[in-house]
This record gives sequence, structure tokens and C-alpha cells, in this order.
Amino acid sequence: MLRQLAKKIDALQELIGRGVSWFVLAMVVVVFSDVIFRYLFNRSWVFMQELEWHFFGLVYLLAAGYTMLYDEHVRVDIYYAKLTSRKKAWLDLILLFVFFFPTSLLIIYTTWPFVKNSFAVLEGSPDPGGLPGRWALKSTIIIGYALLILQGISQAIKNLYWAMGWEAREERAHEIH
Repeated sequence: MLRQLAKKIDALQELIGRGVSWFVLAMVVVVFSDVIFRYLFNRSWVFMQELEWHFFGLVYLLAAGYTMLYDEHVRVDIYYAKLTSRKKAWLDLILLFVFFFPTSLLIIYTTWPFVKNSFAVLEGSPDPGGLPGRWALKSTIIIGYALLILQGISQAIKNLYWAMGWEAREERAHEIH
């Protein structure tokens, strides 16, 4: 039952990650257009500059769980690389509960008033010609971390299975690719 939950979370992250990849294309188009207008036509708009960092924020926050699914997050592998598969699973499982979940929950907890206030005033850009709806962008902080926590749950389940010897860690690599 837990393994099925992990597979469903992984499938959701896969879907979201592929969807968010389109934001990267949109961001490239917006940045390229901004550069062309700025340097060839000596013209720039506040909304385009804000759109660039809105896309960046969306990609960074909404794709964090997808990045975790593929184990592509930054890690210092000096000692970790020398561990056996089972020891890696135990270490990952312990660190999820000691650092990852508390930190992610703390970020959501401390961000909530910030986002709630932004919603209450329907915050937009303070700059003339800027984008409205900054409240929506700020809400992706909570959504992104919620997705990250979901993936953490999936990783915890998979690490438990690996640590207990119920599933080989190497099977995971074949499952993804």
C-alpha cells in the first residue's frame, strides 16, 4: 500500500515536472525578447522584467519535487558515495526526518502569514507597468514546498523499502529510465 502511494506521488511529480518544463521555454522566449528589445530597439518594459523572475520562481519552486524524484538535488557525496545501497537508504531516511521535513514545514509555516497578507490586499507590482497578481506568485512558495514534502514522503517510503531489503535501490534507476 505504501509503495503504491509512492508510485502515485512520483507520477504526479512527473506530470508537474513535465508541465513546468514549458515555463522554461516561456522564460527563454521572454528573456530573449527582452534582450532584443533592450539592445536593438533601446526599449524595455517593467512587466517583461518581472515576467522573467516570475517564470524563474515558478520553475524553481514547482520543479523542486520533480528534481528530488530524480535525485538531482545538490548533495556533498564525499562520504555518501562510499556507502552501500542499504546504508544510503538508511541515511536518506533519517535525514529526511531530521532535516528535510522539519525545514520544509517551517518554511510553509513562516511563509503562510506572508502569503495570507498578500492575498488579503491582492498584492500586485509596486512598479508602474508591473504585473498584477503578485499574491499568486507568492502562493507558489507554499504550493512548491507542499509538492516537495509530498515527494519527501515518497522518498521516505522508497528508502524504507530499500533499507529493509524489500526492494533493491538499483530497481529505482530502471523504473525512472
